[in-house]
Amino acid sequence: MAKYIRWIFLTMLPTIVNAQGLPKDSAGKAPQDTVVRGTSRSLKQVTVNAGAFEASDKAKGASLTPMDALTVAGNNGDLSQALRSLPGVQQIGDQEGLFVRGGTSDETKQFIDGTLFKYPNYPAVPGIPQGARINPFLFKGILFSSGGYSALYGQAMSSALILESVDLPEKSSASLYLFPSNQGAGLQHLAKDNRSSYGLGFNYSNQSLYNSLVPHVPDYFLGPAYVEGNANFRIKTGRTGMLKVYTVWSHSAVGMYNPDIDSAALRSGYQVKGDNFYTNLSYRNSFGEHWKMETGLAYSYNKVNTIRSLVDESKNTVVLPELPFLAKNASSNIGSDFAQARVVFTRFLPGVQAIRFGAEQFYTKDKGYTNDSAITLTDQLSAAFAEGDIYIAHNVAAKVGLRLEHTSLLKQWSLAPRLSIGWRLSEESQLNLAYGIFYQEPLNDFLYHNRTLSLSQAAHYVLNYTRRAHNRFFRVEAYYKIYDHLVKLLPQSESNGNGYAKGVELFFRDKKTFKNMDYWVTYTFLDTKRDYLNFPMELKPGFASPHTMTIAVKKFFPDISTGVNVSYALAAGRPYYDIRFNNGWQLYDEGTTKPYSVVNLHLSHMLSLFPKWRHKDFSGFALGVNNLLGTKQVFGYNYSYNGQHRVPIMLPSSRTYFIGFFMTLGIDRTDDFINNNL
Repeated sequence: MAKYIRWIFLTMLPTIVNAQGLPKDSAGKAPQDTVVRGTSRSLKQVTVNAGAFEASDKAKGASLTPMDALTVAGNNGDLSQALRSLPGVQQIGDQEGLFVRGGTSDETKQFIDGTLFKYPNYPAVPGIPQGARINPFLFKGILFSSGGYSALYGQAMSSALILESVDLPEKSSASLYLFPSNQGAGLQHLAKDNRSSYGLGFNYSNQSLYNSLVPHVPDYFLGPAYVEGNANFRIKTGRTGMLKVYTVWSHSAVGMYNPDIDSAALRSGYQVKGDNFYTNLSYRNSFGEHWKMETGLAYSYNKVNTIRSLVDESKNTVVLPELPFLAKNASSNIGSDFAQARVVFTRFLPGVQAIRFGAEQFYTKDKGYTNDSAITLTDQLSAAFAEGDIYIAHNVAAKVGLRLEHTSLLKQWSLAPRLSIGWRLSEESQLNLAYGIFYQEPLNDFLYHNRTLSLSQAAHYVLNYTRRAHNRFFRVEAYYKIYDHLVKLLPQSESNGNGYAKGVELFFRDKKTFKNMDYWVTYTFLDTKRDYLNFPMELKPGFASPHTMTIAVKKFFPDISTGVNVSYALAAGRPYYDIRFNNGWQLYDEGTTKPYSVVNLHLSHMLSLFPKWRHKDFSGFALGVNNLLGTKQVFGYNYSYNGQHRVPIMLPSSRTYFIGFFMTLGIDRTDDFINNNL
């Protein structure tokens, strides 16, 4: 879609809070050692207890805003890519999604106002990550919990990305994008009484021109092209009520040829077209001083049509009956309906304590075909949950939760306890401990063929120490995860796989030492092995690197209204395997890729095209280069059928370039950009 359009917007806007959710005052500035005891304040980004703490996702996770993560160089306006600059996340360059602490991308789930956002990315393309469908500017807060998250959320074995949407815009505004490969327009209208608003948006992206100018390894014959339209409506109901509706529709089309690994005279074709419709309705209200209700409804329809082909030099389809060519002409067309209803009640108790309880219902139906085989799958997943905030002492708090689920498809019950304890050591530092059991249904690709699989599960043990003072933040965290009932192919799927993941993570952020500069450094150590899918034994998964480090630097020069963003990511090599079936799965070859190393650079310059419209005009130029040094990245290898040949999985091009112009009318972000020092 319009990921490069968003990139311009993102590189030119300010960081609002630090990556751990440092609160801001009404002017957008960080408070200086202000302590307020015994009271709660609802701030722009998150709800916090000022001067106190919470043993919760917001205390343990990395709480941030869209600007905080999305102004990191190299993310292309994609929220998942932006979060890879945080500890615990792997640097994956050949797939979309978040790979967290030894977990696959499907083990991380995204939630919008409490409801599951089931299809966050455009349909997958082999070896080329696809962008996110959602606009990050819909959210006033982003909470990334890499483990031990709340009982209010489920069906995610590794981590949860919890998104809270904006209530009302600051002002009415309009935006327009006109670029060679991307066009778009947007409108946000705020009513005069500041009690309701509506918005519309449209974006179109076609990368054909760019790919013709910059050499790419795939030979694209279709797109890549992405179209998106969205609308939102928000209204205050009464003194404390808020109703929000958001709808988005998107279409994508990608088609490409690559040399066939089993024949030098043939090429393999891959074409995927995707259509997605998503709508979300949320409502919250308070009843008296002690009760709060939050409800949510979500529905999405997702259709993916995939065609694999084998062609000759003239692009004529070739059908060969022998292996391995027999399965290289295939197609699938699957439509998926997903719906969710959710309600959460909160009862506030004396002493800043509370009890939350609620229930939710998920409905899933897939229908279509794959390789001429009809597919129909229907599932009803019901869940009930409860948790309480308990202050054991003035400096010790606990969050105790329990989640009960039942799936009609697998006919299974699960009971998941969650526990989180926080011990405030001083006004600036805290120790956190978390434990939880997390369940997840197997992927539908496995359930299409086997309905007797079991729920996969993971146990999390997390311990961390945090220190926050004077616009600096430090965190060190250790964790241990145990996986059970993972899907294993024998060659029929069974739920007898297992695994583990353990590691240590470091995070340091400093917005104080250097004027107008914000930087952070992360380091992740990961030790993980799995016996799942076609692994013949317990092995390190191919997406896991034992050592990962990132450095993100944002520097703003107010005299020339220019910002410079630089990011550097370094990761040790990942394992790769040649595993083939021969009276059982056997390992024929293995190795480790070269280390991953990438430098990204983004520059932005702000200006005003209409001086008479001061405080209503925000424009600028931006340019960037991803993988500035052109480092050769190898993410793994594809093997031929007989194992005699292998082809490296690499970036489509050594570098990615962008230059563009953005303009919006209605809101001037210049003061925010300068005051928050990027």
